[in-house]
Amino acid sequence: MFLYLVRHAEALSKEEDASRSLSDAGINNIKKVAAFAADMDLEVSEIFHSGKMRALQTAQVLADHVKCEKDISQTDGLSPMDDPGIWFERLSKMNDNVMITGHLPHLAKLSSLILCGKGEKNIVDFAMGCIVCLKRSDDVNWTVDWIIKPGMIKQL
Repeated sequence: MFLYLVRHAEALSKEEDASRSLSDAGINNIKKVAAFAADMDLEVSEIFHSGKMRALQTAQVLADHVKCEKDISQTDGLSPMDDPGIWFERLSKMNDNVMITGHLPHLAKLSSLILCGKGEKNIVDFAMGCIVCLKRSDDVNWTVDWIIKPGMIKQL
C-alpha cells in the first residue's frame, strides 16, 4: 500500500480571503507537483481532504492529474488540530493506495505516528504543496518511499 500525504498549497491570508483559497502561487505550485505525479503514473483509489477550502482546491488539482478511481472525498479527522490516531486506525484497515490532503500540524503528527509510533516527533518536513509517499511493506511497517516539493521541480 502507498499512502500519499499532501500538505495543501499556499493559501491567501484570512484578511485577503476569509475562506483561505489557494493563492496564484499555490495553484501554480500544486499544478507542477500534480503534473510530476502524473508523469510517475501515480494511482490512488481515493483522495481524502479536510473541509477547508485550501485542502479541497489542492485535492481537486491533484485529482485532475493522477489516476483516481473515485471522486475526491471530504472527510473528518483531517483538520489541523485533529487527533492523528483517527486516521492511523483507518489506514490500518485499508489496503488500497490513498491520498490525504491536509494541514500542519496534523500531517506531521500522522506521519510521525505511522513511522515511529509516536505523534510528537517531527520526522517529515511538509512544505506547502508537497507530496510525501509512504509505503507499507506489511501489516504494520511503513517507510518513506519519496518526497516531492514544488521547489524541486522545474517550471512548467
